[in-house]
Amino acid sequence: MGPRTASIRFLERTSEIHPVSYEVTLYGSLAATGKGHLTDVAILEILQQKAPTEIIWEPDTVLPTHTNGMLFRALDADGKELDRMTAFSIGGGDIIEEGEQLVQSKSIYTMTTIGEILNWCENTGRSFWEYVDHIEGEGIWDYLAEVWKVMREAVERGIEAEGVLPGGLGVRRKAVSYYVHAAGYNSSLKSRGLVYAYALAVSEENASGGKIVTAPTCGSCGVLPAVLYHLHTSKGFSEKRILRALATAGLFGNVVKHNASVSGAEVGCQGEVGVACAMAAAAASQLFGGTPAQIEYSAEMGLEHHLGLTCDPVCGLVQIPCIERNAYAAARALDANLYAAFSDGRHSVDFDRIVEVMKQTGHDIPSIYKETSRGGLAIIK
Repeated sequence: MGPRTASIRFLERTSEIHPVSYEVTLYGSLAATGKGHLTDVAILEILQQKAPTEIIWEPDTVLPTHTNGMLFRALDADGKELDRMTAFSIGGGDIIEEGEQLVQSKSIYTMTTIGEILNWCENTGRSFWEYVDHIEGEGIWDYLAEVWKVMREAVERGIEAEGVLPGGLGVRRKAVSYYVHAAGYNSSLKSRGLVYAYALAVSEENASGGKIVTAPTCGSCGVLPAVLYHLHTSKGFSEKRILRALATAGLFGNVVKHNASVSGAEVGCQGEVGVACAMAAAAASQLFGGTPAQIEYSAEMGLEHHLGLTCDPVCGLVQIPCIERNAYAAARALDANLYAAFSDGRHSVDFDRIVEVMKQTGHDIPSIYKETSRGGLAIIK
């Protein structure tokens, strides 16, 4: 999504100079896993409509600002450069241009830590979703309704689709199988099987180029919708309550983006699936009537127990271990909610501290384990 956004920006920027061709060079992790993430497809869909476009892959070159670097060049008939733009995909579809400060998220919230917001909740008697409403205004609910619609449709498409995912690994879609098999188990196991099926469904839609919601990223897009869809269909939670849970989930995700990162190329999969698990755990806790302290505890567990998770997808595809990992994280989110529900919400390490640790851990992880497809699982033959 980041490269697509950058392509749109460069297309608009060069619309008046009428280039004869474009050249896009991808660097670092973006080049190493670009074909598996359909990065070239996303870029060509935008720029090719204007002029022929060449993609150059430079996985061994990492630009100083961020490992997900892109250089866009607009050329005339003689190959002379008319304009250029260097941009970086920093996670969750966000981009920055060269020279801009590497800030993960320009927060609109006056409070940028969960600790501050939790204190606000306790002092006002309100919950996390009410803080979102307080800052964002009524317009946020129409937006979240669209987010929920796309999530729901991704689940429903995914549990009907069959066949092999593109990319050459021969990975078959499993969501429909898990969905059908779940019906044959008792209520407890059926519930868990359905959660798996829904997470697989959305992740498989992503892997096949379908329409999904970054929550917080494409690679972790199955966790939150799986939990929300399951609770909506099995427990009868209303759409209004689902949207409020989405607001809370988004708040936790944005706090991580602002203070750390959700880019697998920067901090590993802990920043993707780990954060998705935290968001889903917070949403589930709210739906089941958790106090603000219990909601915070649920999210903290969701992220804490993914610390150190590497991002080393096989062949650079968002399939192994990504798809299965989404299903496990959805189940762990529900477990975190249950664990916190048995507590009074008090615990030793708060969510903000875990975010700090996740950021430092991510920077300490060797680069080959951060979306370069050159270490760990990625090199299994």
